[in-house]
Amino acid sequence: MSDNDGAHVGERPLLPRPVLLPDLAAARLLGPAEVVEASRQRLLLGWKAMRDYQLACRPDRPYPPVVPLLEAAYAEPRLRVLHPFTSHHSLNLSSCTEYPYLVQVPPVDPLPDGRNRIRGPRSAAVIGWADTAEEAVALVVARIPPGLGPAVTRAEA
Repeated sequence: MSDNDGAHVGERPLLPRPVLLPDLAAARLLGPAEVVEASRQRLLLGWKAMRDYQLACRPDRPYPPVVPLLEAAYAEPRLRVLHPFTSHHSLNLSSCTEYPYLVQVPPVDPLPDGRNRIRGPRSAAVIGWADTAEEAVALVVARIPPGLGPAVTRAEA
């Protein structure tokens, strides 16, 4: 007996299909704005795939809400122009598209319980808590340094 997806009842669930990620090397040839957009898409697609895999394999185990945080950050024009990257589930935004990154805005740690911890840039000090991704993004936007513009390449920094 099988369900609609072709998996047999009582067997392990079907795993999500692999995703095709945007070409970051090609984006680098076009400029920093294209790198920011390709990085955002890569993060969003990658985190969605990891979340789906987690849900398929361990539905009982909470997964940090990274995807809603990425979506909320992209919806905010002042953050959309910064280079996104994650580290240990935390969303970081850099004013430089290349490593070493220049993190001048607070990173956000999405927690498995759905809350978000906002830390000081380059610091472990907690500067705030938010119940939703949108609230976390608002706290980050309130702490954007004056004059911080779109992300640039290392050569332009």
